Amino acid sequence: MPVRRFGRPHRDDWLVACAGLAGGLFLWSFDLYNSPKLAPEHRWLTLLPLAALCLAVLGRRTAQPWALLLAIPAMVADQVMGSLLATLLLFTDVVYAAVLYGSARLGRIVLPGSVIFTVAATVTAVATFRDPKALLLGAIAGGVTVAPAWTGAILRNHKDQAAAERLRAEQTALLAEMDRTQAINAERSRMARELHDVVANHLSAIAIHSTAALSLQDAGTTTRDALGVIRENSVQGLAEMRRLIGLLRDAEAAEESPATPSLDGVEALLDRARAASDGLEFTLSDEREGTQVPAPVELAAYRVVQEAVTNALKHASPGPVTLGLALTDEGRALAIHVTSPLAGHDDGPRAPGSGAGLIGMRERVELLRGTLTTGPATAADGAKIWEVRAVLPVRERDEERERDR
Repeated sequence: MPVRRFGRPHRDDWLVACAGLAGGLFLWSFDLYNSPKLAPEHRWLTLLPLAALCLAVLGRRTAQPWALLLAIPAMVADQVMGSLLATLLLFTDVVYAAVLYGSARLGRIVLPGSVIFTVAATVTAVATFRDPKALLLGAIAGGVTVAPAWTGAILRNHKDQAAAERLRAEQTALLAEMDRTQAINAERSRMARELHDVVANHLSAIAIHSTAALSLQDAGTTTRDALGVIRENSVQGLAEMRRLIGLLRDAEAAEESPATPSLDGVEALLDRARAASDGLEFTLSDEREGTQVPAPVELAAYRVVQEAVTNALKHASPGPVTLGLALTDEGRALAIHVTSPLAGHDDGPRAPGSGAGLIGMRERVELLRGTLTTGPATAADGAKIWEVRAVLPVRERDEERERDR
């Protein structure tokens, strides 16, 4: 049969062994034997089987079948020299543990072996003493061997059934997760088709018509500049749309597309904003010192900056628009600070808006457990400005990591 490697005794095994040893010493000190067979000066020998059973109990979980093989001769010696009740109880615990914690093959051997031993002991006792009272010996043998072995078998069967049910539940949950994933992928594919059909065609039409207008020779310089900005932004929007459609369709991709925007593209974003603005002066203060941040944080930061710049182009009055990027909290967080002049336009905003941009920014920041504040503020010189502040965690604090473990 397979033999398990020795392991450290369980805490409960130590308690059982110590309790058995204490009980055996108490019985021995008061000469409370089941059947004393040794002279008083040799009664100390009955402590040897007790010590052996205590040692076997320490290995009841981790050292089967060796614990049982040690317990059997110790039990025989105990019966020969004069039995202690504590030794008997420790033996029943070892038999019980052999079936419950031992290998399945060991359990299949111990239970039938206990029945055979009980029957043989009963027949032998009746044949030897020829007295019906000898049946009590068979009952004791069954109580010491068959009863604990049978109890261990019942509990082991329940444990195996529970493990099988748990495995079945895990498989069911896995199948449900697979169905959910398939449904999500199907919905992502549908969204990709709708996104392409509804939005991408409009951006393509804008890019085509602006290209055609740029080819006209009689267009003025200002008109050509405006058309160039329109074409550049529509082409950029098409690229972003294609990347998003690719991400929606390729739901199982291990990593994001190489075209994923990063903070290295903020300067290019500001260049496009300068070309499209009238009276706005964009400045960038990047104090990250070349430190790389995780890709999800970098993407969210870029989107926050992009939305803040877009809102400045739509709503800000002429003046300076400042953008600051810095690592704070000893490099654990990325701080974004965007300010723009706050003043109303007589004709309303330059482009219509629905407020979805601010909602999208907040959702991105909260998804990364960051903070976002937007609203009017007063600059150091007393001017009214619109301020956007975002703080994105770059890495968790040590105490948070310890708490999540």
